[in-house]
Amino acid sequence: MAPSSSHRYLALLALFAVSLKFCCCQNETLDASGWGNAGVTWYGEPDGAGSTGGACGYGFAVANPPLNAMVSAGGPSLFDNGKGCGACYQIMCNGNPACSGKPITVTITDECPGGPCTSEPFHFDLSGRSMGALAKPGQADRLRSAGVLRVNFRRVACLYQGTNIAFRIDAGANPYYVAFVVEYEDGDGDLVSVEIQPAGGNFMPMQEMRSAVWKINSGSPLKGPYNIRLTSARSRKVVVAQSVIPANWKADATYRSIVNFH
Repeated sequence: MAPSSSHRYLALLALFAVSLKFCCCQNETLDASGWGNAGVTWYGEPDGAGSTGGACGYGFAVANPPLNAMVSAGGPSLFDNGKGCGACYQIMCNGNPACSGKPITVTITDECPGGPCTSEPFHFDLSGRSMGALAKPGQADRLRSAGVLRVNFRRVACLYQGTNIAFRIDAGANPYYVAFVVEYEDGDGDLVSVEIQPAGGNFMPMQEMRSAVWKINSGSPLKGPYNIRLTSARSRKVVVAQSVIPANWKADATYRSIVNFH
């Protein structure tokens, strides 16, 4: 028996409702000034950095200057399979009596792969210190106990005053397998390309390891010193750190450049 027109109408209405819900959930929009809405939770110690390094690979750097534990794990859209590592966001909280209404700036250093982080288009899982920084004086513990907060956020340029880009060599690196974390990029904060140039050679592309770590399996030993060419993800600005990693480089060491994105 053919369905009645009323049944067809109800079926179409249900389909429309599902489609509308999908569109609203999947296409969060920003206003003219770049502000959007997000959920916020926190993890780790109340005044801590969330975790020791997190999925982006920054290690103990997250707790020390210039990051100073003002960091966050990002839900899937913010972490972006590691491509969001290093990006900076301004967050402002107004929806709770304990909120200060003053913006803070955090850097994405970790991934939040489940729970409330995957239930909405944008979600920040802040470090304890970042969460406390959203509160009025003396109200940090109250804000941390408030559950999921609604906040406004926007992407901003990173600015690590007085700090240039650094390269922390992976503990397992060797001349055949060069890998390092790129730290403290001003501007975009995230990178679309990292290339390495060994002594006497040409620039060669490195592979991002779903984090702020970049690697190259060369097949033959790469002799230092190394020049490193970086391209920022959004603005496509390019800087070259000349001879930043010396010929006698050591695994697990950090080498600081004299350049940054400006």
